[in-house]
Amino acid sequence: MHTTPATPDLQPVNLAHKAALIDRQWSPRVVAEMNDYQFKVVRIEGEFIWHTHADTDEAFLVIEGTLRIDLREGCVYVKPGELYVVPRGVEHRTAAEGEARVMMIEPRGVLNTGDEGGERTADNDVWI
Repeated sequence: MHTTPATPDLQPVNLAHKAALIDRQWSPRVVAEMNDYQFKVVRIEGEFIWHTHADTDEAFLVIEGTLRIDLREGCVYVKPGELYVVPRGVEHRTAAEGEARVMMIEPRGVLNTGDEGGERTADNDVWI
């Protein structure tokens, strides 16, 4: 588990650089923490699985590419510099045609596959 240093780091987190260090898609990596929330970067391409997070909202901020968030009511397209929050309990699936690099903001310990689990579940608390 990563611990916050007693003195603040004097360098900002470069999200594009951190995303470029990730060696495989669909593997979120923690780049910062604030209180009980983690800021994670991830590279995605193709479609993820449908899932929900019963107890928390999930925020997506696009760094590069275009993120598509499928909801049962329709699709939301999120472009670089844009943010979208999926409310708790709303079934969704993330996708990208061509690679997208995204920052997710969610409470520590939230699984990327939500209530579905399965082979696409990424390890938690992996820092980059």
